[in-house]
Order: sequence, then structure tokens, then C-alpha cells
Amino acid sequence: MSEQKIQQILIQIWEQLISLVSDVDVVAQTVGVAAGLVFAIIARNKFRATLEALKLRFSGNFAAVRGIGILETLAVPLVWLIVEFLLLAIFQGVGPPSYIISAICSLLSAWVIINIVTSLSRNKLWARVVAFVAWTVAALNILGLLPPTLEFLDSLAFNLGATRISMLGLAKALVAGIILFWITLGASRFLETRIYKSKALTPSVQVLSAKLVRVTLIAAAILIILSNSGINITAFAVFSGALGVGIGFGLQKIVSNLISGIILLLDRSIKPGDVIQVGETYGRVHAMGARYASVITRDAMEFLIPNEDLITQQVINWSYSSRNVRLRAPVGVAYETDIPKAIELVQKAAEGVPRVLLDPAPRCLMRGFGDNSIDLELRFWIADPEQGCGNVTSDVLVRIWQVFKEKGISIPFPQRDVRVEMVPRSKTEAN
Repeated sequence: MSEQKIQQILIQIWEQLISLVSDVDVVAQTVGVAAGLVFAIIARNKFRATLEALKLRFSGNFAAVRGIGILETLAVPLVWLIVEFLLLAIFQGVGPPSYIISAICSLLSAWVIINIVTSLSRNKLWARVVAFVAWTVAALNILGLLPPTLEFLDSLAFNLGATRISMLGLAKALVAGIILFWITLGASRFLETRIYKSKALTPSVQVLSAKLVRVTLIAAAILIILSNSGINITAFAVFSGALGVGIGFGLQKIVSNLISGIILLLDRSIKPGDVIQVGETYGRVHAMGARYASVITRDAMEFLIPNEDLITQQVINWSYSSRNVRLRAPVGVAYETDIPKAIELVQKAAEGVPRVLLDPAPRCLMRGFGDNSIDLELRFWIADPEQGCGNVTSDVLVRIWQVFKEKGISIPFPQRDVRVEMVPRSKTEAN
């Protein structure tokens, strides 16, 4: 588009503005639009109070409460739209032109509908971007400015090799990308929710399926955007080769963690909810990501362990094939104690602790003769290692101490005899 043509368009716009300002009908409609806006601002609090009363009436209906809440955020445009519709009916009944009020009604209707639809999204940022883009396109179309705008954007172009890239193509790609990614992320969250609620799938298969669905939808959205923008997808072949080389050299760890995460999800050796121990880290697997696994310890500390470490290092999975875990608790009794009776009391004491399983039953064994005591060892099973092992062992030992105290069985402690010999003093020391 040449500079002379742009000047002609600007001159035409200026002349039209001058003619509109001098038109009585245009002034009347402009006053009506401004009066409607002022009334909407003044009446918005009353409108919101009415909606609050309705919200209290339908407090038990979640959908109704959410819908009323969305309408509360649109109090000004809704009241303004109602006023403009009333003015439009008056103007059409009396006879003066009403094209400005009609255009305002169309713009407000588009704004309200688009905001209601996008308000259903949980991601507020994406919702606002989509609402802005959709309303801009709708406004241009309502005002009849969409065809010249598209023509102007298409004229701003440059050639990159054999490919022609225009501002119109980039704008289409941007708009399509925003809308497609908003739809894709919403569909991905919906499908992930359905997958995680499925009881027919194991936790590891749920995580893997959810990630595959997300990656597939995002990849499909990218391909659709590229094809609609007029970019030749085969031109990315060289870029893909360069990316492969970059992965081979600079992204080894990232790719290794990604592949390790997929392997862990496929072989189900570690899955969300398992209780594992890696080195000094002991806790429950909270979530498994593309790069790391989140492990929450009993201290509420969350460790992010790279997936590669879970493949290459020794990992103790306390709940791999069964959630039952056997724990040991050493117990010492005095040499004068009736050992069979002490063993029976230890086993009964363990059975009285709520978290200790009765099947398999607790078992107490005599391990040897110590320096100060006869050494016993209690072995018992629990089914909830994610709740901690040290705390249940403490409960068992406290219960054993209470039983021993009731039955008069003493728990020995190391004792040392100190012998003092009197050495006669020599004559020299005596002098």
C-alpha cells in the first residue's frame, strides 16, 4: 500500500468525522450511548446487590452460583447493554436513524457473550487473551472494517526464500495459536481428569496416558498453526537435524531424564503413592514428571529426584509388590527373667498397637546372651509405610515398657564395678 493511498484514506476518515459531528441524529445517538454508560456505572452496585441476593437463594446449586458470579463481573456492560437496547427500541419506534446505537448493542453483546464463554476457563490469563482477540475480530467485523484491515495486513509482506511471509499470515497464526492452545489446554485438562478418575488404570499408566495426551494435542495444535500460516513444514527438516545434534551434545541429561521417566512409567517399578528410599532420602512418591519424581518425606520436605537417578542408582521400594513391611525392634531383659514369659508379653504388647498387623502376627525371638542382658528381637508387620516406620516402632517399644513395668520385668542397663585397692605408703613418702 503506497503512501499516497494511506493519505487518501486518512483524508476520507477526517471528512466523515466532520460530517458526523455536524449531524443532529449522530449527536443524539452519541448522547444516548454516553448516558447509557453513565447510568450503568451508577446502577452497577444495585445490580450486583440483586445478583448477591440471587446467589444466596441458590446457594446449594454450584452451577447457578458460578453463573451468577460471572454475571457480577459483567455488571457494567450488562446494564449498559440493557439501556442501549431500550434506547434502540425507542429510536426505531420514533423513526430517527439508530445505526450507532445498533453498532454499540452489537459490540456489547459480543463482549458479554465472549466474556461469559471465556470465564469458564480456569486459566485467567489465557481467558483474557482469547476474549481480547475474539472481541477485536468481532468489533472489526461489526463496524465493517475487517476486509480493509485484512487487505492492509496482507500488503505488509516480505519474501524469505521461496516463502512469502505477510503480517496477515503472522496475525492468523497468532490468533489461531492463541485460540488453539486455549482449546488444547482445556481439552487436555479435561481428558487428564477423566484418566486420573479411571479405576481401571494403574497410577503409572494414568500418568503416562495423561502426558501422551497432552503432548499429542500440543503437537497437533502446532502443526495446524504452521499449516494455516502458509509456512512450509518441510522447511523445518534442517532445523530438526540441528536440533538432534543439539540434543546429542547439550541436552543429554534432559533427554536421559525424559526417557528414564517414560521407562519408569512403562515398567511400573516406581509409581505415585509408592514408598521408596534413595540413598538417605525416604518418603512417598507424590508425583512423577517428565524430568523428575517428587518424593515427600515424613518431615514434609519435598525432594525432586531426577528420573535418571531412579534408573541408575539402587532404589528401595517398600511397596513394590506388597505394601506390607516388616520392622524389627530390639529388646533386652535381665538374666533372671523368665524368657518364655517375656517373649509372650512382648508379642502381646505389639498386638495392642493399632498399626501392627495381626496377620502375619508379631514374632519375638531370642538373639543371644549380651554383656548386660538377654537380647530379644521383635519382628512385626505394618501395611502403611507411608505413615512412617520410626513412629510405629516407638509406639511398640513404649507399649512393651508399660507391660514390663506392670509385670515386674526389669530392663537392664550397663553397670560397672569400680575396685579401689589400698597401697601402703613407703617410708620415704611417710617422712
